[in-house]
Amino acid sequence: MRAILCNDWGEPETLVLGEAPAPVAGPGQLTLRMRAAGVNYADIVLVRGHYQEKPPLPFTPGLEGAGEVLSVGEGVSGISPGDRVMTIPGVGAFAEEVVCEARDVFPIPDGMDFVTAAAFPVAYGTSHLALTDRAQMKAGETLLVLGAGGGVGLTAVECGKALGATVIAAASTQEKLDLAKAHGADHGINYVDEDLRAAVRKLTDGRGADVVYDPVGGEASKAALRALAWSGRLIVIGFAAGEVPQIPANYLLVKNISAVGFYWGAYKTREPELYRASFEQLAQWYADGLLKPHVSQVFPLAEVPQALGVLDSRQATGRLV
Repeated sequence: MRAILCNDWGEPETLVLGEAPAPVAGPGQLTLRMRAAGVNYADIVLVRGHYQEKPPLPFTPGLEGAGEVLSVGEGVSGISPGDRVMTIPGVGAFAEEVVCEARDVFPIPDGMDFVTAAAFPVAYGTSHLALTDRAQMKAGETLLVLGAGGGVGLTAVECGKALGATVIAAASTQEKLDLAKAHGADHGINYVDEDLRAAVRKLTDGRGADVVYDPVGGEASKAALRALAWSGRLIVIGFAAGEVPQIPANYLLVKNISAVGFYWGAYKTREPELYRASFEQLAQWYADGLLKPHVSQVFPLAEVPQALGVLDSRQATGRLV
């Protein structure tokens, strides 16, 4: 089968399209014919060798995707060949076929196509559990989303609105802010041209945001920390800006602020019931019309390196597939 191969740690442009053995389903596993795969920043970090987990070389990257079940292994029930599913194998999705654990496979909701399904699990799963489990966000609170026009940030806007929050979108361009507002954001702040802290305080009558959703890091993260309200929560999702911010403990102290880390990938083994319940809620929100996944570009398999390059440049809006 054709697959994208990572033969050594490096930049996305070093990936190559080649041939790989077709996978075989073992106990508790199944194989899929891939129809589409989502492009994630975690794929870039993995290829560079900087991710929390390192697969043995050579390997095929690709965190998530969607397709049709080809075969099921021993002990797998409730899934049959031909079923339309989305999956989070962790690696391997940038290929014509993939093997994955049955626990990481979810039915595609009615009316959702393969391209949309491929971009659904990681971004929406991240935002939903970050806001509900780690932030414990309540209806009526104010949520500040950094990188709100990006693939993960845009899902946080939608999840925040579904949970009843007032959502302030913060992004680096007007185009991204317009997209965030089209997906439900109540307010928008361009943190390149505006003072983020001052703008948030103005929008909240001086109170600040209750929750900051931060997949960006860097200077925006530092400003957002100072825009939090009393007992606010900073949810650390990632560092797309390339800089891991240093969080001053004294500032946490004087405003009773919590800085909370979030690693969605660990939920599948550490909190499996919560992991699956999250997808059930997201599927219901999609059916209710509360979630409107935005895929801005679709690439052929051979152009995975280019797709990762577009994502790494932070020029993308919404999701890439």
